[in-house]
Parts: sequence; C-alpha cells; structure tokens
Amino acid sequence: MTKTTVDKVWETVQIARNTKRPTAQTLISRLFTEFVELHGDRLYGDDASFIGGIGLLGDVPTTVIGQEKGITTNEKIKRNFGMGHPEGYHKALRLMKQAEKFHRPILFIIDTPGAYPGVGAEERGQAAAIALNLAEMIALKTPMISVVLGEGGSGGALGIGVSDEVWMFENATYSILSPEGFASILYKDASLARQAAADMKLTAADLHAYGIIERIIPEVEGGLHNDPEYSFAILRDELIKKYAELSRKSIADLLENRYQKYRRIGLYAE
Repeated sequence: MTKTTVDKVWETVQIARNTKRPTAQTLISRLFTEFVELHGDRLYGDDASFIGGIGLLGDVPTTVIGQEKGITTNEKIKRNFGMGHPEGYHKALRLMKQAEKFHRPILFIIDTPGAYPGVGAEERGQAAAIALNLAEMIALKTPMISVVLGEGGSGGALGIGVSDEVWMFENATYSILSPEGFASILYKDASLARQAAADMKLTAADLHAYGIIERIIPEVEGGLHNDPEYSFAILRDELIKKYAELSRKSIADLLENRYQKYRRIGLYAE
C-alpha cells in the first residue's frame, strides 16, 4: 500500500521522537574533540536540559550549545526531557557572549518539544529569557549555525534558533508547537494530530522548500539511530566548510545577511 502524505509526515514525527535517536551529547562527542562543558547562568542555577561548552571542530575552537533530552530514564528526568528553564536560556546567552568576545563560531543543537511551561519557569521569566536571546542573537558578532537534531518545538527551539544558517536532519521536525497541541487548538480534537502534522509543514523538506532552513543532513532509511555515524560525518564536513566561509565575511556583511534573512522570512509569513 502506498503511503499517503499524512502517513509519511507522521512517520517523520515518530522518527524525530524515537527514544533511540541520538541526543545532543552524542552528537557533541562525535563532532568535537577536547570538549569542556561550562555550567550555570550566573543568575539562578544550572539547567541540565542545556549542554554548553567549548571544543575543537577540526582545529577550530568552537562554542557549542545544545538541548539535551537524556538517554536513560533517570537522565531524561534530570534533563527535564529537553525542556529548558529560563536559566538554560540565560546560560546559552552567557556562552554566546563569551564566544563573541573571543571570536569563536557557535553551533546550536536544537532538540526540544518546547520550553518548560511550569509555574516556576514562568515566575522566573521564561518568555522574557527567550525573547532576550532572539534580540541578542540577531546582532551577535560571530558566525552561528543552528542544527535541528530531533524535535524543534515552539519558542523553546527558537530561543537558540536565530543563526546565519539553520540546518535540519532529514527526519527532524521544526514547528510552532506539537501536532497534538495544534490539533487541540485548531481542530478541537487532539486525536487529529496526524492530519495536523501534515498541515503544519514541519518536515525538513517542507521548510527547505519555503526557505526557512538552508540545508538538510541526510539520514539512512528508518532514521538517524540506525546509522548515526553516516549522518554525523556529513554534518561535520559541512560545518567545517560553512564556518570557514562565514569567517571570511566581514562582521558588517555577516550581520546584514542575517538581518535580511529574517526580514525575508518575516515578510513571507505576513
């Protein structure tokens, strides 16, 4: 039986959510050597749903900031299933500013169903933390690339998603909220999530066609977990080439190109 578009998109959603899919910590270990993790936001605490630090990508010192879902059950709880608190976004911004100061490129790894919506997170300024990141990232004076590894959900993903280029793995998703949430709000029925996923245009192929993302990293059949080294090797080579290209641009050109990119996306959305 031939798969319908709805079936194909829903299969992509399930692959992106697969518990065997590699997480940010695995990707970091494959891409970087001599990685040193840095902790804390210097305001409240350390958010374990974010991993950040410095490592060598090839021979280039690079700052990497990733959302981490965890691998084991206990680790998933510790990592809050990749749902960041305000201090996670504060930590990310602190590391961005450090990278800017020392002229290091930045890699963001997006993998979250969304920012944590709990009362404590809201009391500590969740929305403001994400909004501040957006404002700061658009003018950050260093090359930046964001890669959607699994789920890229809502403002939680966007909080580290304003970059010179945004890439996605082939079976990743990137959307304003989950298909279940979308179906509940628009169709008043969460059971219509399969149809909602297709309507949302959340796949890498859809977003590339719309010009929202710049590149798709291929995966083997069945998903990234079946052969992560294949996709990671491609990503590593492409990142090294792209950072070299971006580093040759003047800061003025880098910022102008970034501004025009998001201006163009904003006009398209209108």
